[in-house]
Amino acid sequence: MLEERVSIVEDTPGVTRDRIYGDCEWLSKAFRLIDTGGIAIEDAPFQKEINAQVEIAVDEADVIIFVVDGRQNISSDDEYIAKLLRKAKKPIIVAVNKIDDSSQIANIYDFYKLGFGDPLPVSGSHGIGVGDLLDACVKAMPEVNRDAYEGMIKFAIIGRPNVGKSSLTNAILKEERVIVSDVEGTTRDAIDTVFTHEDKTYVVIDTAGIRKRGKVYENIEKYSVLRARNAIERADVVLVVIDGEKGIIEQDKHVAGLAHEALKGVIIVYNKWDAVKKDDKTMALIEKKIREEFSYLDYAPITFTSALNGKRVDKLFPLIDMVYENVNLRIKTNVLNEVIIDAQLSNPPKTHNGKRLKIYYASQVGVAPCVIVLFVNDPELLHFSYERYIENKLREAFGFEGVPIRIIARKREDV
Repeated sequence: MLEERVSIVEDTPGVTRDRIYGDCEWLSKAFRLIDTGGIAIEDAPFQKEINAQVEIAVDEADVIIFVVDGRQNISSDDEYIAKLLRKAKKPIIVAVNKIDDSSQIANIYDFYKLGFGDPLPVSGSHGIGVGDLLDACVKAMPEVNRDAYEGMIKFAIIGRPNVGKSSLTNAILKEERVIVSDVEGTTRDAIDTVFTHEDKTYVVIDTAGIRKRGKVYENIEKYSVLRARNAIERADVVLVVIDGEKGIIEQDKHVAGLAHEALKGVIIVYNKWDAVKKDDKTMALIEKKIREEFSYLDYAPITFTSALNGKRVDKLFPLIDMVYENVNLRIKTNVLNEVIIDAQLSNPPKTHNGKRLKIYYASQVGVAPCVIVLFVNDPELLHFSYERYIENKLREAFGFEGVPIRIIARKREDV
């Protein structure tokens, strides 16, 4: 289904222990696929952990594919799983696997007894029947209302556990909408709240704390990481919250990297400012430290807040508005090309192996994220340092504060 080998495939039962995620697209519909470990009644090694993982996946899913072995009759494990899945009250598609040729089609009829409608014959190892399975999945998926928040400014609040994200959400909303606790990991899911501030409508998406991948011990925490990623995907602007009391740690960079990689507008929020011992130089020193530690987020504005007492929280709104406008900023092609021409005249590209990069013209092909395509003589000649120079010139000319810029070099095809 993913058209690549992601899961570990072996004849030994219980090889897949954790949930494995992958992004799919079928019939122009994008969705996320979750592969789980096998459920069994017996008390095998890791079986309790596997069952807990499956439970989370079932809870998270919109459609469930129940895979059975087409070379065997219905087993007690199959009946046990069917009983569990009926409680989920979600669309169930039975995929009868290992039907490698037409002579084995009759093997599927026994699985009608499971009570989930027509079983579908498939062969995972040979890719047979996968198209029909995907058709059935897409048909069973609920319609998602992508326009539910149309016209609203959506911002997600992310950060490692216990940095004050929920307190910040409450301070923004000026009421206790989210559970606040000193215990790390209190908030489990992403929570959307629509509200109005000075005649503008916003959606704040509060997320569970993100733990380092190697230190995710609780099954439920892995669920929280996925929800945080989903929140980032749905947001226009992402607020990366840092714990001012503890200072910057390596995990903060990992969290911020999720927003940067997703090409979202970013604001760095240094929270718990009230707990920091400071003088008139402290803020400047911390800003310098943030720029050093988050060099890849040099475009992101930095602000200091104290969510606990609500101080400086109102300063977030002008920043959110500005970054949102920059995320959706579209530059006229003629104005963009004037900047590119001036940049080349001021600092011509250096020669490489006797060749010099020529940028013939540029075009902005997308907003949210901002994508600039440079049509050149040879894309290989666009060195990283010159690409950075062009990006800096674009920022000088158009601002783009808080917004990552993706630059793509394409060979100009002469007509």
